[in-house]
Amino acid sequence: MSLARHQLSGAAFEALAAGGGGRDVLRQLADAQYSKHLVLLRGVLAAAEAGDREQALRVRRARTVLAAVQRRDPVAARTVIGYPAVGAWALHTVRASRGGPAAPGAVPSGLSGLAAAAAIRSGLPADIEVTAVAGTLALPSLGAARAAADSVIVRSAGETAEIISGGSRTRLPAGSRPGAPGWLGLRRIRLGSGDVLVDDLDPFRMPAVPDVSARLDDSELGAWNRAFQDAWHLLVRYHPAVADEAGQAIRVIVPLDMPSAGERSSSSAETFGAVALSRPSNATNLAVTLTHELQHLKLCALIDVVRLTTRDDGRRYYALWRDDPRPASGLLQGAYAYLGISGFWRRQRHVVPRHARIRANAEFAKWRAATTQATATLAASGQLTAEGTRFVRGMAHTLQAWRDDTVPSEADLLARHEADEHRARWTRAHGPIQA
Repeated sequence: MSLARHQLSGAAFEALAAGGGGRDVLRQLADAQYSKHLVLLRGVLAAAEAGDREQALRVRRARTVLAAVQRRDPVAARTVIGYPAVGAWALHTVRASRGGPAAPGAVPSGLSGLAAAAAIRSGLPADIEVTAVAGTLALPSLGAARAAADSVIVRSAGETAEIISGGSRTRLPAGSRPGAPGWLGLRRIRLGSGDVLVDDLDPFRMPAVPDVSARLDDSELGAWNRAFQDAWHLLVRYHPAVADEAGQAIRVIVPLDMPSAGERSSSSAETFGAVALSRPSNATNLAVTLTHELQHLKLCALIDVVRLTTRDDGRRYYALWRDDPRPASGLLQGAYAYLGISGFWRRQRHVVPRHARIRANAEFAKWRAATTQATATLAASGQLTAEGTRFVRGMAHTLQAWRDDTVPSEADLLARHEADEHRARWTRAHGPIQA
C-alpha cells in the first residue's frame, strides 16, 4: 500500500475558494482521500499486530489478498479501499484500538470483508474467512447477506463467488449486484452517463448520522430514482458546473428515515463521496441538497490537506442557517455550503416559472446576504490560518461579484423579513449576536 504526499496547486486552491473547483480538482481531492484510507488501513494493521494472535493472522491473510488484488486489478482494489464506508470503519477501528468507543464491527478483522469484496470484484480466486456482525455479513461496495455463524467463508472463484455459512451456501456472480437468493446487493441510481450506489446496508455507511434508513423496498427505490432523474436533468441543464462536480464527487447515496417535518441531509468527513438524505419531495429541493452537500464534501476533503482554522477557543457565532451558535470551523462549513446555494439560486431564479420567481429571488438575496455576513465574521475572528484567510478572501471575492445583482423589491423585502425573524429568535435564545 504505497502512499503519496498530496498538495494542491495555487490555482486549484483558488478555484475551490471561489466556490467551484471542477473535475480535475475534485479528482485531486479524491486521490488525497484514497491516501487517507490507506493511512487508516496501516493503522488497522498496526492495531491487529498489537492484538491477539488469531486476529493478527486473519488480518495478515486479508492483507495478502488485498495486495494480490492490487497487482491483478488496481481499479477493483481502489473501488473497495476507497469506498466511503471503509473510511468510516477504518477510522472507528483505529480509534477503538487507542481506547476510544468501540462500535460493533470496528475491529481489525473487518479487513477480511474488504479483502473478500476486492477478490470478488477482481475475480481473484481466494477463500477468505470473514467475521459477521450481529448476524450480517457486509462486503463493502457490494452488499450484505445473513450469516448463521459468527465467521463465514467467502469464496471467490473467477466468474463465480459464494458465501459459505455453516451448512448453507449463497452463490452470487463475481461483482454481484441484486438478484441472488440470500444476498442483498447494493443497487444503483442512474445519473446521466453515470450512476451512484444506494447504500442501505453497510453498518458503517454513515456512522456520524442518526436514523439511517433500513433497506428500501422496490417501490421506495423507484421513487428515489425518479426524483434523482428529475433533479439531475435540472442540474445538467441549468447548473452544468455543479452537475460536473457532483458526478465526480458523489458516489454513494445513504437513505435516511423521513423526519417529522421537512427534509434532512448530511455528509461527513468520515465518508467522503457519500451523501445521506431523506427521500426528496421534488427535483428542485434535491438539486439544492446535492449542491449543498457537494460543497461540504469539497471542504472536508480540502481540510484534510490544508488546515484552514486554528484551535477552537470556545467562541461561537451567529449563522442564519442554524438555530445554535457555531464555532469558527462550523461557520466556515456552513458559509461554504451556502455560497454554493447562493450560486444555485442566482442561476435558478431566471428559469423558474413566473409564479415562483419572487421566492427564488428571495432565496438568492437571503443566502447571499447571510454568506456575506458569515465570511466577514470569519475574516475578523482571528481564528483562520493564513491559508484559511486566503480561502475566505476567495469566497468573499465571489460574493462581491454578485453584490450588484438586483432582485425585485418584493423578494428583497421577503428575504430581509425572514432574516430579521430568525435573528430575533436566535437573540432571544442565545443573547446578543457577537461580531
